[in-house]
Amino acid sequence: MKNLLFPTILSLVALTATPAPTKADSCCAGGDAECKTAEVGKPAPDFKLPGSDGKEHTLSASKGRITVLEWTNPECPFVKKFDDSGEIQKLQKELIGKGVVWYRVNSSNPENNGYQTVAQAADYNNAKKIPAVTLIDADGKVGQCYAAKTTPHIYVIDKEGTLVYNGAIDDKPSKDAADIATAKNYVRQVVNELAEGKSVSVSTTKPYGCGVKYAKK
Repeated sequence: MKNLLFPTILSLVALTATPAPTKADSCCAGGDAECKTAEVGKPAPDFKLPGSDGKEHTLSASKGRITVLEWTNPECPFVKKFDDSGEIQKLQKELIGKGVVWYRVNSSNPENNGYQTVAQAADYNNAKKIPAVTLIDADGKVGQCYAAKTTPHIYVIDKEGTLVYNGAIDDKPSKDAADIATAKNYVRQVVNELAEGKSVSVSTTKPYGCGVKYAKK
């Protein structure tokens, strides 16, 4: 009897010692791959999302290149400040011209303002002459995985796939386009530092803008 019970007791101990799945383990979108919560200094979570160019995009496909993720909402006045003035287009063209991959991510739920279908995002980008591809994250899983809070909210990922910046686009949290000229643009600063082989001097700042319009729970 003693010998029969011993393996059973060991099995029970092993089961109770197995850690429960964390919430981050289920933070996935558009695929079966495990998706971790984004954290500066660690590998950026991969994802697969449909883009305004009619293609599906994964973060892993851009490994080897600096990648910028910009959370967006076309109805947000803070986003309009950059889009309507043409300033975001200039910045995107400048950095894309240096080999950077730039994705806009729209995590607005279909029941909230700012939601775009792939076709609507394509029409918007064509009208505004935006060179970056917009990725549609309608269920908000990728946005929540990255803990995106505002539009805009910026993330920069280095060539090795490590998240090196999380925060605001610049240091002037206003809706006035006139403030862009005198603002310190964190995106340009971080990308230039990476391109020059330097350490990122500012890795986190407080993002500003409209709250991301996730589905209500």
